[in-house]
Amino acid sequence: MLSSLGLLATPFAFDSFSPSSNKARTLSSTSNHQLAKQLAVESRRGSRKLLGRYVFPFNSVYGKVSHGSLISAVLVDDSSTMTSSEEDAENIGILGVDSALEPFKDHFLYRVKKYVDQKNLFEKHEGGLEEFAKGYLKFGFNREEGGIVYREWAPAAQEAQVIGDFNGWDGSNHKMEKNQFGVWSIKIPDSGGNPAIPHNSRVKFRFKHGDGVWVDRIPAWIKYATVDSTRFGAPYDAVHWDPPPSERYEFKYPCPPKPKAPRIYEAHVGMSSSEPCINSYREFADDVLPRIWANNYTTVQLMAVMEHSYYASFGYHVTNFFAVSSRSGTPEDLKYLIDKAHSLGLQVLMDVVHSHASNNVTDGLNGFDVGQSSQDSYFHSGESGYHKLWDSRLFNYGNWEVLRFLLSNLRWWLEAFKFDGFRFDGVTSMLYHHHGINMGFTGDYNEYFSEATDVDAVVYLMLANSLIHSILPDATVIAEDVSGMPGLGRPVSEGGTGFDYRLAMAIPDKWIDYLKNKNDEEWSMKDISRSLTNRRQTEKCISYAESHDQAIVGDKTIAFLIMDKEMYSGMSCLTDASPTVERGIALHKMIHFITMALGGEGYLNFMGNEFGHPEWIDFPREGNGWSYEKCRRQWSLVDTEHLRYKFMNAFDRAMNALDDKFSFLSSTKQILSSCSEEDQVVVFERGDLVFVFNFHPKNTYDGYKVGCDLPGKYRVALDSDAWEFGGHGRVGHDVDHFTSPEGIPGVPETNFNNRPNSFIVLSPARTCVVYYRVEENPEDINDGNLTSANETLQVDAVKQENTEESASVVDVMETKSLPVSIESPGVEESPGETNDDNLAGVDERLPIEGAKQENIEERASVVDRSFAAKLDTPEVEEREDGTLDD
Repeated sequence: MLSSLGLLATPFAFDSFSPSSNKARTLSSTSNHQLAKQLAVESRRGSRKLLGRYVFPFNSVYGKVSHGSLISAVLVDDSSTMTSSEEDAENIGILGVDSALEPFKDHFLYRVKKYVDQKNLFEKHEGGLEEFAKGYLKFGFNREEGGIVYREWAPAAQEAQVIGDFNGWDGSNHKMEKNQFGVWSIKIPDSGGNPAIPHNSRVKFRFKHGDGVWVDRIPAWIKYATVDSTRFGAPYDAVHWDPPPSERYEFKYPCPPKPKAPRIYEAHVGMSSSEPCINSYREFADDVLPRIWANNYTTVQLMAVMEHSYYASFGYHVTNFFAVSSRSGTPEDLKYLIDKAHSLGLQVLMDVVHSHASNNVTDGLNGFDVGQSSQDSYFHSGESGYHKLWDSRLFNYGNWEVLRFLLSNLRWWLEAFKFDGFRFDGVTSMLYHHHGINMGFTGDYNEYFSEATDVDAVVYLMLANSLIHSILPDATVIAEDVSGMPGLGRPVSEGGTGFDYRLAMAIPDKWIDYLKNKNDEEWSMKDISRSLTNRRQTEKCISYAESHDQAIVGDKTIAFLIMDKEMYSGMSCLTDASPTVERGIALHKMIHFITMALGGEGYLNFMGNEFGHPEWIDFPREGNGWSYEKCRRQWSLVDTEHLRYKFMNAFDRAMNALDDKFSFLSSTKQILSSCSEEDQVVVFERGDLVFVFNFHPKNTYDGYKVGCDLPGKYRVALDSDAWEFGGHGRVGHDVDHFTSPEGIPGVPETNFNNRPNSFIVLSPARTCVVYYRVEENPEDINDGNLTSANETLQVDAVKQENTEESASVVDVMETKSLPVSIESPGVEESPGETNDDNLAGVDERLPIEGAKQENIEERASVVDRSFAAKLDTPEVEEREDGTLDD
């Protein structure tokens, strides 16, 4: 097990391409080679001397670290500055954040020491971490003076050639040379002043391995790969992508600032069309991005960007790590999409897969594995290099060239495409040698820091986060981790892993459990609240009620799980809603909103779930006749005025707008004051807002007392029961709720639910209402005009008829027009010219419940977006049971 901890990644090939301006940093080729050989030999012997003063007894994975160790190192600031003083060696910041981690101090000293030593090696031999991560400028195909230079790391190859359209697929005149570090290279001179390998032409790497067999492989660093869609099962072709300046997309807009709390729209470009087909990057940019912007999201998270030969893998079995998925277009098309998102003020995150790779030999990185040892491969050998549940290969994160490949991959997507950050997939699999398989994490710290921890992978993630935030300080980086490892969301400077957020993966499982296995009367408010708040308060989480995982074939979206077949016949406003549809829409709003408001410091929604997309996702496959019918988004459902989908979409827009107005997601003030099992009511404060959720299926509470912090006057900020959200309009929005003091100030036990003040509300069954405190000068109050709360709370649906409802969210914004198209400089689109009826100005009236409601005029319910006023108009257009979803 000691050997599984891995050594520091050693520089097998760094000497070849170290910065020419910094020769003093480079060891001689001989000494590098000997060092690599020595370390490899010592590793196999289980040496206890490799890490200097770190001595690891065989009965302990970390042993005890001498307190006075001169090689101990910790980080002292966010820029990853390092020190090796004896005093600072005792002050790993994360131990001060969580004293319960103190027994595992040796673990943190060990991982920090490995991280520091690795960075020092990069500094010594490559010019630093950031320079090391520019591998794409050396490896693969690159223009150098007078020609194209192609380099490939393939130490197992005996001979190698480059072949392609440019030489008739005959490599006899284009043989490559191998250096002592396993790197093959060739320079192909220009021909007649033009590149010998034309742009958009096919190429491959041909090599002979140990048994004398020649194989053709797609270059590991290729930027684009395509497949003949007319041939079933056709292999992918690597494509040399180097468009002339006239064909390159030039970015026009800067990256938007990092949101205080991201509201993320998870999207899959391929399945974003309303038609049963694969959508393009440009169509997504023009048709879907405006919808995301209109619903007040701040961030788009793109799935399946990296090339993957198997479409039904949802993009998680990556074959070509530097190539964009060619199904949806070219690299220039993806740049157009990202630039358009930036023009709308939207950050764009990429779903990056560095936890494993496709086992596809013909099309992917696995084709370079021909049975060689782990130190000469991208992957671990034997069982350590294979994920038995995912049927995929596992990286050797302790290998120098693997680190170069993966770290350069991150920089490539940031630099070339202007992504604003990443969501790292499958992090749990990376963190542990058991990969989370059959593990039910209980929160016992021994589960996180033991022989089972893959320290090489942890160090890689520390390096990755350090690199990302160094290149792009405003980057957002999210970990998909079901285990809840402490420190994952703390800065590298404290000895943490460095992620900004972790996905709160247990929450959707809780909702699925309740919806499938419990009657409404059995719902426990304490259990729900505990699940939503069960997170490390010093590490931020992204909450979500459902993502792509919950909608995959074999399961259903929340809306479809609740309403099922009635979504096919009962969603028309022209008829009365059935009890099933009434319940479904009400719970859909409540589940998503309480998840957002109580579950984390950011929020995520998967494409289409904002309006209750029915059914499930099923990619074309042999089992469904290669159909795209369930691999699309039915936007017409939300665009059709007489269908009830619009109500769920409007509420999604309003709850995002509420955070725009009050920034409650980024507030550190979160107080859960009441979880009544009898009433089935949850009351809590987030920021200065008071949230009241009544999950009871029948009971409406008139004169319900709720606690609050600040005294004063409160009004409705958001009401799920408003007409425009498909409700019954039972809560008055023009009511002033005045607080009463509770108990002795400063003595919580004398207060109401430990809150110093309270006010009275009406809480209808299956609704959620949010209240904000009205800031008002004392001299502005006219006591004669004050309305008794008890009198006003008697408003019900009958008394609401033929009256004009006040807006359900404060400060209704003025008519909101979309920025002009990137392709149409200086021309502003009118709302009517978009392909989304719901993008019209919010002053447009919504017909409610068909003819039955025709006399009730509703105003829209969207808060004025704070960033919209600041955005210049563009000049141009895993789970609780331990299983892991891939």
